Amino acid sequence: MSVREQGSGDGEHASLDLPTNRISHLLDSVILQLGKAASWLWLATLTVVLTNVVNRFILGRGSIALEELSWHFFGAAMVLTLAYAVVTNDHVRVDVIREKFTLRTQAWIELLAIVILLLPILYIVLVELYQYGYRSFERGERSQAPSGLPYRFIIKTVIPIGLSLVAIAIVSRALRCSTLLFGYPRRFLSPAERNQRPSD
Repeated sequence: MSVREQGSGDGEHASLDLPTNRISHLLDSVILQLGKAASWLWLATLTVVLTNVVNRFILGRGSIALEELSWHFFGAAMVLTLAYAVVTNDHVRVDVIREKFTLRTQAWIELLAIVILLLPILYIVLVELYQYGYRSFERGERSQAPSGLPYRFIIKTVIPIGLSLVAIAIVSRALRCSTLLFGYPRRFLSPAERNQRPSD
């Protein structure tokens, strides 16, 4: 089994086996709230898709704008909730080997992978993607279809925003690994965890 969540006493969100700290606690809380807010985009996506289906197959009048809006919503919902999956540890792991390691070894692997691979790659990708969105804004890019959506830069800018949230979630994860391995930043105990500690 991989390292999974254990239910927290406050019901807010699950606490991982990795210890948290004040910085990670704040970052994770923000990511979780943004992820919950972005999840409403799935409802908007479903509404637009159903509306387009009714218009096209029942009323006989399809809409290119609605069709484009559905994949705009789908793409935005997908990319804006990726960071939520990282924080809650719900992303896919290939952990056939990892599960055999101790928690400290797993933390070392994660910390080195984040610092050496993930963050540098994300930085390069984000620089290019923000320029990609800005070029779209400068050109006033819109759909190639005459009746399609304008302001194509919006969806193109949402992509780097979502990946920026992923980068924040990954930094938080790295800090949690650091707390376990080096004791810095200092471990943060939630009110529920403090209440569970035996009194002196």
